[in-house]
Amino acid sequence: MNIQAKLAFTYITLLSIGVIVISSYAILSIRSYLLEEGFVKFEADAHSFANSFERIQVEEDLFDKVELVANLTGYEVALFDSAGLLLVQAAAREDGFVSADEYITDEIIDSLYSNKGISVVLNTSNPDKLIAFREIERNKTEARFLRISEFESDIYAAESSIRHLIYGAMFSSILVVIIVSFFFARYLSKPLSQLNEAALDIASGNLDRELNVNRSDEFGTLAASLNKMAGTLKADNEQLKGMNEKQSQFFADITHEVRNPLHSISGALEMLEVAKLEPEKKSKYIAVAQKQVERVVRLFEDIKSLQRYDFDESFINKRKTNLIKIVQEVIGVNEPFAQEKNLELGVERMGNCSVFADPDKIEQVLDNLVSNAIKYTNKGNIRVSCIESKNRVEVTVSDTGIGISSEHLNRLFDRFYRTDKARSRDKGGTGLGLAVVKSILNAHGSEIFVNSTPGKGSEFYFSLPKSEN
Repeated sequence: MNIQAKLAFTYITLLSIGVIVISSYAILSIRSYLLEEGFVKFEADAHSFANSFERIQVEEDLFDKVELVANLTGYEVALFDSAGLLLVQAAAREDGFVSADEYITDEIIDSLYSNKGISVVLNTSNPDKLIAFREIERNKTEARFLRISEFESDIYAAESSIRHLIYGAMFSSILVVIIVSFFFARYLSKPLSQLNEAALDIASGNLDRELNVNRSDEFGTLAASLNKMAGTLKADNEQLKGMNEKQSQFFADITHEVRNPLHSISGALEMLEVAKLEPEKKSKYIAVAQKQVERVVRLFEDIKSLQRYDFDESFINKRKTNLIKIVQEVIGVNEPFAQEKNLELGVERMGNCSVFADPDKIEQVLDNLVSNAIKYTNKGNIRVSCIESKNRVEVTVSDTGIGISSEHLNRLFDRFYRTDKARSRDKGGTGLGLAVVKSILNAHGSEIFVNSTPGKGSEFYFSLPKSEN
């Protein structure tokens, strides 16, 4: 049984029970009211009839009077003498009096004599009748007691018609309840069914599913939440897909980067096995193998560093750092390489350039940027500048090298990305230097930027927070 059928069955059951209970209560209330009113009217009629019989003068008029009253009112009418013996009786219905047994008793007579002017009303269960006795006073005939009776079914005749009307209204109400319940159940269950279908679609991977439930109640809120969840899952899925693609590309790049030096090492080892190899060539192949081993070591060191930057937030140890001192040390290390290419390497400063950073990691950043500038600059100069600006220190490494085309700038800091792969490998790079730079600066809450013009040079710059004095 689906949710719509369950809701409809529940509404029909509850509302039908309510309609039946209300209808039954109405019928019982009307029946009780009619019986109560019947008692009052019946007692009043007994009093009125007794008064009318007090005016009869002769015996011959008794039967005519009794028959007239019975026919006009529908009552069973009987008169008794002072001893309780039946004098005359009449009934409009054929099932009226059949015998005079137990019509009047000594207890009833005593009650009538002791309660002058008050009727004695009896409600018997067999037959189901109302019976009233009344004393007839100041009468010139032998009639001293009046008895009238009526079947309770006659009192409830009006109730029967009303009951039929109530039954008709009850069944009509139940029919309306059934119809309304089905529509109401459908109204409530439709968004539930839509939500269920949407949830199943999302669970099966259909994240483009959008649920349109134009309602301002909890169903509308739930639908909006489900759409938001699907959008979030879709975004997360796209992100995971992109990360998976990058991971696949990352491993492919690692494989490619390792394979080349391994091939070189393997080739050098094969040549070293050649008999009677000249000492000069032997030294050359040993140097090639050693250089490629160092390249593989640098590659894995860079990978290790990137992994630590990605997952270890405490890897950066910030403290008050003299940036000029770090720049001078980096220039001192790279000065011989610059001199080999006849390049001018210098520093420009404005202020004391004291920053709050990890000195070792910032040194690694500057060493990567300066060494790259030397590699890709054939003539001219390389400048490192430190300029204080408000509460930060701007650091720039500029060169007059070959520059970088605009199509490479967006991916320049991606891992293993090279603008010229063949040339980069020839220069001994791992393809991770700028990725390491970006990771270190991100860990410091900073970013690395680049401006470059092919044939004129490049400019890399970032900023660090000034340290408190």
